Amino acid sequence: MAMMTRDDYLASLDDGRRIFAEGEEVKDLAHHPQFATAIDSIGDGYEQNHVPGDDASGPYFKVPKSKDDLKVILDELLEWDMVTVTTSQGLLALLTAAARMRADHPELAQRIEEYFEYCKRNDLRCVQAITDAKGDRRVAPGAQTDPDVYTRIVERRPDGIVIRGAKLHISSAAVCHELVVMPTKNMKPGEEDYAVACAIPVNAPGVRIVNTSYAPREREEDFPVSSKHNMPEGFIILDDVFVPHERVFLAGETGHSATFAHALGLWERLGGTAHMSEFADQLVGLAQLIAEANGTEKINHIREKIAEMVIYATMTRSGLEAAIANAEPSPEGWYFPSELYTNAAKHYAAAEYSLMVRHLHDIGGGSILTAPSVADLENDEVGPFIKKYMATKEGISGEYRTKLFHAIRDFTADAYGGWQLVTMIQSGGGLYAQRLVARKHYDMDKAKRLALELAGLA
Repeated sequence: MAMMTRDDYLASLDDGRRIFAEGEEVKDLAHHPQFATAIDSIGDGYEQNHVPGDDASGPYFKVPKSKDDLKVILDELLEWDMVTVTTSQGLLALLTAAARMRADHPELAQRIEEYFEYCKRNDLRCVQAITDAKGDRRVAPGAQTDPDVYTRIVERRPDGIVIRGAKLHISSAAVCHELVVMPTKNMKPGEEDYAVACAIPVNAPGVRIVNTSYAPREREEDFPVSSKHNMPEGFIILDDVFVPHERVFLAGETGHSATFAHALGLWERLGGTAHMSEFADQLVGLAQLIAEANGTEKINHIREKIAEMVIYATMTRSGLEAAIANAEPSPEGWYFPSELYTNAAKHYAAAEYSLMVRHLHDIGGGSILTAPSVADLENDEVGPFIKKYMATKEGISGEYRTKLFHAIRDFTADAYGGWQLVTMIQSGGGLYAQRLVARKHYDMDKAKRLALELAGLA
């Protein structure tokens, strides 16, 4: 089939999917204000990448066959919308899982590869549904008071399985085409029904998605970042959803129940670090601009904070480049980024992000939150006074400085900023998971050997 255009994508959303927002079911998704920016952004992506011809496919379906391919994909994903990025990362995670499962379950690996080709052939967008409700965190999945708080198989049929549960924190689920369900953690023998991975169309019977959003409700001039970059957050309800066998990638094979989460974590953390490298440079730029606008750029503690932010941005990018430089091939010839450097870089960038935001807020000052709105600037009576008193020095007008404050607030200190702050830590599985993987792939034997040599105990 041919690649989709913007109009094709918009038409594809009218497929009977059950979407809810702010207590009501959304009947016209393409024109609902809460989803408008996200849908427009995805539509732009379809239009920009569209190539005519039945054999054409988007660059987001490219499988890296070298370190250079990996770098190209990372460079490109910074230009893609969130759903396209999620599609690329998620499908690469599935192929990574297939490579790791092939020796034990060749038939499941083949299903994954066939599903990859299906998405590529139909130019579909996918999200990964991984985080369960989890209930009482002290209790194993099978011992919960309510067994459905971890997504599970409730029926096995000759032609497929039926699953029940919920998946939380699933960005852009409502505006994509496919939900790739994965186990949220390693399942043990006796928890076979919870070791389930599969692909479900968003409009499948039994699927309902409840949405929240950090999209601004006020004038977009006061929200220069989030008005252009926002996605709905989905709470996915899976109410006895049937999945045919060809879309089932795991159905009780507990030995590989963590394979999907680990594979997804690798690609999400790599992509997350790529975005955080860009965010780090933006934080540095905002800090320098507001210091210059305030006339404080030469004050020693301001210079030191910006220097620390520069080091943060540089080290984050260095970790990203090391993850690519140390990439390794799979038996199939696909290249995967280094587990060690990817996890170490993502952990560092996420753990230190809040400190960099604190530096920016300290440099900027209270007007980050209290600067009058753009509508006030435009008011005939008070606007001239705002411009007068928000100005600082030659070349720094009151309007410029006010709008700079709005950008800092929107990016770091409002709904979008709060979303970023939490997402930086939680995306890709949280800091603890990244420490575990980094420790697992670190050459501890070498470190011990060097220490023994240093101590004269070799």
